[in-house]
Parts: sequence; C-alpha cells; structure tokens
Amino acid sequence: MARRASTPTSSPRKARVGRKAAPRKRAAASKTAAKKAAVGKPPARKAASGKAAARKAAVRKTAAGQASLRKTGIRKAAAPKAAVPKAPARKVATRKVAPGKATAPRKAASGSATRATRAAPTRAAPKRAAARRTGPKRAAAPRASAGTALKTPAPPQRFTVSHLHEEDFRPNGLRPYARYRDLGIAEATGGLAQAHVIRMLPPVTDAVRQRHLHNVELQLVYVLKGWMKNEFEGHGVQMMDQGSCWLQPPGIPHTVLDYSDDLEVLEIIIPAEFETKLTD
Repeated sequence: MARRASTPTSSPRKARVGRKAAPRKRAAASKTAAKKAAVGKPPARKAASGKAAARKAAVRKTAAGQASLRKTGIRKAAAPKAAVPKAPARKVATRKVAPGKATAPRKAASGSATRATRAAPTRAAPKRAAARRTGPKRAAAPRASAGTALKTPAPPQRFTVSHLHEEDFRPNGLRPYARYRDLGIAEATGGLAQAHVIRMLPPVTDAVRQRHLHNVELQLVYVLKGWMKNEFEGHGVQMMDQGSCWLQPPGIPHTVLDYSDDLEVLEIIIPAEFETKLTD
C-alpha cells in the first residue's frame, strides 16, 4: 500500500523538470537552425570586400592593357618601313641571225615580241646634269682683232724721269703757234711713243683752225690748265676744260676752234714719228 501511495508524488517532479528543460531545448534548436542558415550565405562584409577586389583587378587589367597598346603603337611608329623589293625586269633574249639564213619563230608570241623589240627605237641614256656652278658666269674677254696690234716695233725700254724747268718749253714742235716740253719718252722707248706738254700761244688764227688729221696708232690728250674747243668728224663740237681727257682715233679729221690764253695740255702719241695731213 505504501508503494502505490508514492507513485503520485514522483510524477509532479518530472513534469517540473521537463517544463524547465523545454525552453533550453528550444533555444538550442533555434541556435542550430540559425547556424545552418548562416553557412549557406556569406556575411555581407565579405561579399562587399570581394566586389571591391574584383573592381580593383578590372581597373588594373584595363590600365595594363592601355599601357601595352601605347608601347606597341610607339614601337610601330619608330620601326622604319621595310622597302618593298622591286620585281626584277624581265630580259628579252634576242637571237643573232647570220646573214643569208632565216630562222622560223618557235612561237607566235615570241616572234611578235622579238619584232617589237627590234622595231622599238633605242633611247639614249640621259646625260648627267652638269655640276653646279658656285659663281656667276664670267663674260668672255673680247678677242683682240688683228687691227689692234701695234705696227710700230717695241724695242727695249729704259727708265727715265723729267722734272719741270721753264727753259724746257721750246718752239721746236709740230705747231709754230705752240711751245713744247719734251718728256724724254721717245728716246727712252726707242721711238715707240712720244709725250710732251704743250702750251698754246694766243691769238687763235686761221692757221690754227685748219682742218687736219694725224696718221698715228694712238693719240691721247689731257687738259692741265685752261680750256679748249675742238670739232671732231662724227662727234661734233667738244668743249674741253681743265681735267678733261680724250682719245682721238687714228686718222680722224678734226679742227681746233678756240682755246684760252693759258691753255696747257699733255699729249701722248704712238709712234714718236708720225705724219700730219691737211684735209681742206
């Protein structure tokens, strides 16, 4: 009877223990379910870091690709273009035919090509351009004609000098209305030329104005003092003042028209001995 009475007292304790353990089991089961759910999905932070790393890797690849393209373009621009080899020109073989013998062409095409080669005119190779001239073209010096050579022989010459002395002016020249100072050139040149200073005396008379010419090879006159008026055939009247100089061609007719009272001229003539003729 005592064992049956103890049975109802032990059942309430077990119920209490079961009640207390039930919440713990539930909490443990919820934690386990939460852990299982978390295993399938990565945490948000790890996913964000993975995306950032992927972006950085893409940026690096893009930069590396652009740099490689730039380097490739620079190398291509720097590399010289290879010259395209020209195809060698085909040589047309021609056969020499002995005189009196005729040879038939092997093929119609080769025969026509040979005829065209023979008929085509040969072009002369272009001459090389003349070398560039560094300076302007020089005019060729005029050749002396046979008439410019002196007929008077040129003997050896010697040095001479003449100083001014009033007594050297003498009336022993060509014109009686003038005084001559001989400079000694005729003797020093062996008769090749003569030179003298002439002082014309006033007044100018008809004898002075006679038209005449000189058979000389050269006659040059320079006015040292005063003035002189002359007329030359083909050149008209010429007024010569102090410092004027003129050349009279051989045999030109001329006339002394007038001169100043103090006229003084230097005259050089080739040869030393010559002939004077009146033309009126």
